[in-house]
Amino acid sequence: MTIQHTVVFRLSHAPGSPEEAGFLDAARATLTGIPGVMDFIVNRQVSAKSDLDWQFSMAFADQAAYDRYNTHPDHVGFVADRWVPEVVAFQEYDFTLR
Repeated sequence: MTIQHTVVFRLSHAPGSPEEAGFLDAARATLTGIPGVMDFIVNRQVSAKSDLDWQFSMAFADQAAYDRYNTHPDHVGFVADRWVPEVVAFQEYDFTLR
């Protein structure tokens, strides 16, 4: 059972700023280095219907891989050191693929 993990969010940084780019680059470098992360994608929101600007999407082979990701020290550290101070709003969605 593959799990598609997505989070849609808005940063505290100005669009196009070096700080915004730094956050996105750090996320890609950190999160893709965690075992079990597959198909990591960063998407920019273009719809005026949403006030959230960015999406991270990644897949996990199964619940065990997803659970290992959630408790991995690099993920926990990224959330504490970057996500909490720099993300002002978000929604998280996790799906099983059919």
